Amino acid sequence: MGRPKTQTDRRLTLVAAAESMIARRGLAGVTLRDVANEAGMSSSALLYYYPGLKDLLDDVQRKAVERFCTIRAASVAEIADPRLRLKTMIESGLPADADDQLCRLLLELGAYSRSDASYAARHITLFERQVSIYVGILEAGAATGIFKLQATSETIARSLVVLEDGLGLHLVNVVPAVDQPSAMAILASYAELATGCSLRSAG
Repeated sequence: MGRPKTQTDRRLTLVAAAESMIARRGLAGVTLRDVANEAGMSSSALLYYYPGLKDLLDDVQRKAVERFCTIRAASVAEIADPRLRLKTMIESGLPADADDQLCRLLLELGAYSRSDASYAARHITLFERQVSIYVGILEAGAATGIFKLQATSETIARSLVVLEDGLGLHLVNVVPAVDQPSAMAILASYAELATGCSLRSAG
């Protein structure tokens, strides 16, 4: 009965090793042998769990998408004030700094979505789940009269996620075009225009 748990643990170890390497080196610099070494495992042992690099990266992306969306949803779940919920949601979508492993990982894996349908599908899922959280925040704020939406909730939500993605790419560059406070200010400024509500006093 212990074998399935061992298999699960070893898969998680390999996923964690791949995540760490992708965040450090970029996707192009990762090989199965490198991941095996990082995990303290032989290449032949790794192949028992993942027959190829794509199989491993599929699992890495699936788990990273789930973790990121869960973290974002949890960050706003207990907040009642729509203004603070919106501000907190914006903050949770940006890399904390250039070494933010989860954000770097998702941005790196996003490049695969241009050439692989399965990656593209999961990337769309990531996008739509974030949009859905924003829509809930925006519609709750509008229902209470705190927000006066200047476009549909879905349009504003999609715009916010697109802005996050673009700014996130700049934030993790070797020489970032913007810093984290500037990126936050850009997003907050758009959110204020789109909702007709100041976020400065929130929180």
